[in-house]
Amino acid sequence: MLSATVRVAGDLDLAQECAQEAYVSALQAWTRDGIPTRPGAWLTTTARNQALDRLRREITLRRKLPLLVEPAGVDPHEPVDGDDPDAAVPDDRLRLVFTCCHPALAPEARVALTLRLVCGVATPDVARAFLVSESTMAARITRAKKKIGSEARIPYRVPGRAELPERLDSVLTAVHLLFSTGHTAGEGDTLVREDLCDRALHLARMLAALLPEQAETRGLLGLLLLTDARRATRTDERGRLLLLADQDRTRWNRRAILEGLTVTAGALASGAPGRFTLQAAIAGVHAVAPSLELTDWPRIVHMYDLLLAVWNTPVVALNRAAAVAFADGPAAALPLLDQLAADPRLAEYPYFHAARAHLLQRLGDAAAAAAAYRRAMELTANAAEQAFLGDRLAELGRTDPPTG
Repeated sequence: MLSATVRVAGDLDLAQECAQEAYVSALQAWTRDGIPTRPGAWLTTTARNQALDRLRREITLRRKLPLLVEPAGVDPHEPVDGDDPDAAVPDDRLRLVFTCCHPALAPEARVALTLRLVCGVATPDVARAFLVSESTMAARITRAKKKIGSEARIPYRVPGRAELPERLDSVLTAVHLLFSTGHTAGEGDTLVREDLCDRALHLARMLAALLPEQAETRGLLGLLLLTDARRATRTDERGRLLLLADQDRTRWNRRAILEGLTVTAGALASGAPGRFTLQAAIAGVHAVAPSLELTDWPRIVHMYDLLLAVWNTPVVALNRAAAVAFADGPAAALPLLDQLAADPRLAEYPYFHAARAHLLQRLGDAAAAAAAYRRAMELTANAAEQAFLGDRLAELGRTDPPTG
């Protein structure tokens, strides 16, 4: 709906206002006349008409025609279903993702704007994904909207096929973060937001079909499939979080694993792997391991070394340290976390404190582990994660101190 409206309005804020007005009109008209056969089309047409009416009024007031940017050959008065099936990006939502990931914006701004406005991810969740405060992210999104809407006069134009590769990395990042936000919800009572996971998987499939020559589109699809294959086993019957070691691997989605491994193998065979392909390869090692203990941890550590070479982020370094703890023991991993503690981006990242607490617990330092668990709980807004951390904290009080 937003995608169809913004291509008429040429302005994101105006398109959002028209979309809201369409919902208000629906509340009135549908209460009076009943719900139409195609409510989505009704809303979209109403929003587009609102935008056209606004623009006509501006023409009258300003005596000039504002810039209406439309894909070549598309009449704004045509029905919504009249979009060109041969367009470079055939899906409305994916089309708007590519449009928002304009190269004139900073990479992080492109992704943040896309997550917030196209994918419907709340600003606090977007902020968590980028390891920044909510106020910082809100300001970043506002600046991006202003730049794309007026300051830089960036047109709302669907990019041609030749322009897609330069925007691809930002698009892949947005889809990956959309999935991550659904895979572990930032807040609420449930661990997983299945709607976001399914939406991300749908976009990833379309990207792989749209740009099959780009290995990273297949790498992303493989990563999401292999990660999502564990969805049904990540919580118990009461909705409490289960660690990888406690999950019933016989209930993992074998069809998704097979497809994910196949797609990932194709991406790996296409040349030097990128960050999504390497993450998919790591997920593949987990997917084929019969148990946590029999996982090839040295291989995973090596893959994280390769990943750090192409994508050096504190979260990747944290994940590598966790793998080192399984490969070489907690004593080898704790100094790595101590080094990461100096990075301010991890100061309020709950998984850093939870990982540190787990290592300290394994090493027998109950007091330090308890403090780290409490800090992780303070930074976690998801009820399932809070309950899990509370259980681990309670375990410390029931554990006898090590001797000898």
